Amino acid sequence: MEHRIVGPGPYRATKLWNETVELFRTKMPLRKHRCRFKSYERCFTAAEAVDWLHELLRRSQNFGPEVTRKQTVQLLKKFLKNHVIEDIKGKWGQEDFEDNRHLYRFPPSSPLRPYPKRPPYQKDVIKFPEWNDPPPGTSQENIPVRPVVMNSEMWYKRHSIAIGEVPACRLVHRRQLTEANVEEIWKTMTLSYLQKILGLDSLEEVLDVKLVNSKFIIHNVYSVSKQGVVILDDKSKELPHWVLSAMKCLANWPNCSDLKQPMYLGFEKDVFKTIADYYGHLKEPLLTFHLFDAFVSVLGLLQKEEMAIEAFQICCLLLPPENRRKLQLLMRMMARICLNKEMPPLCDGFGTRTLMVQTFSHCILCSKDEVDLDDLLAARLVTFLMDNYQEILKVPLALQTSIEERVAHLRRVQFQKSYPEVYQERFPTPESEALLFPEKPKAKPQLLMWALKNPFQPFQRTRSFRM
Repeated sequence: MEHRIVGPGPYRATKLWNETVELFRTKMPLRKHRCRFKSYERCFTAAEAVDWLHELLRRSQNFGPEVTRKQTVQLLKKFLKNHVIEDIKGKWGQEDFEDNRHLYRFPPSSPLRPYPKRPPYQKDVIKFPEWNDPPPGTSQENIPVRPVVMNSEMWYKRHSIAIGEVPACRLVHRRQLTEANVEEIWKTMTLSYLQKILGLDSLEEVLDVKLVNSKFIIHNVYSVSKQGVVILDDKSKELPHWVLSAMKCLANWPNCSDLKQPMYLGFEKDVFKTIADYYGHLKEPLLTFHLFDAFVSVLGLLQKEEMAIEAFQICCLLLPPENRRKLQLLMRMMARICLNKEMPPLCDGFGTRTLMVQTFSHCILCSKDEVDLDDLLAARLVTFLMDNYQEILKVPLALQTSIEERVAHLRRVQFQKSYPEVYQERFPTPESEALLFPEKPKAKPQLLMWALKNPFQPFQRTRSFRM
């Protein structure tokens, strides 16, 4: 009774659904049950299905031990709606499954999810400008020339050019890397790093590259505070002041400097409910709809923790700055609440950590289209985020250094690659320099006193001087 590990790649959510359905159909114990004086063969009760499937999900490395019994019931409701199971009378299509003694069975066949087909995407590569092309409206002919007063020095220079002693100079239009060029480099290299970590031949089935905004990446790298939190240029996209105050209140509980209103019994629960209501009514999850498949694909790397952290770092760079900032503040609050031993219980039915995951997982990750494993996948991701949020929400230093070095290199060599002939004329090679400036013979070094052996040794007489 074990799930095989579904690694990163396209359609990971669909693969997990089909894997779970197949295991449930083949491994779920079936036996004879009686209901209203009638016996039914090869069936199971709702409670038995919840017990067995809950244990399967908790042991699976694809979902983890954080799966709750409530989430298992929600999944069985979707099984009933999609005709993976049916009640003992053959009814299905409704999500009225409950954790009770009601009898269910498997239909003759349970349809598996087909893999969605996406139109082929052809990558658009921004064409860099040709360095040989002068800017529009400029040429050698229409360059304004100042009148020059002729003197002996100017006459000599022109005479030297005329007889060929000095090559004539011509105007060179040096192009700089434009902002669009730099943005495209950031986008291309960031996606290449992500593709390499995931081990995929292409990101087309995981990510629509057209929707990746290079400006978001650059902003998330450079516009940050000392604590690493994104700073927004548009203050209208900030968290409302009352939400930010409520988050600070719980994150610093019970020492909250912003707390001006009197406290009462259950005050912290009302503050938490205020925060949960705000995040629960967001129009789009913080990780965005179009990045859903990318984050779900990265979940397949959780067995390799360092690679998973690096992949999540890159995926989080693709977020809009306002989403990244909200995610950073939310994860910091959740982690502090879970570690705060002085925090009273915020819910009677759940522990603090489980409550955080169940409350905010849907507002962090969900799909625009209905995906039946949304809740389980989101809970798995949020659990990993809470344990590693400080590393995940950092800028990957290796990626930043690599891109900055690439941009600097292009700026250094663009002139040399664009005008090799002009570069050779103005900056001769060592061979041409040797022809023009032959090596002079080296002068012999002068004899120095300190070069002698023992120069200050006193004179010693020999026997010949005594004769």
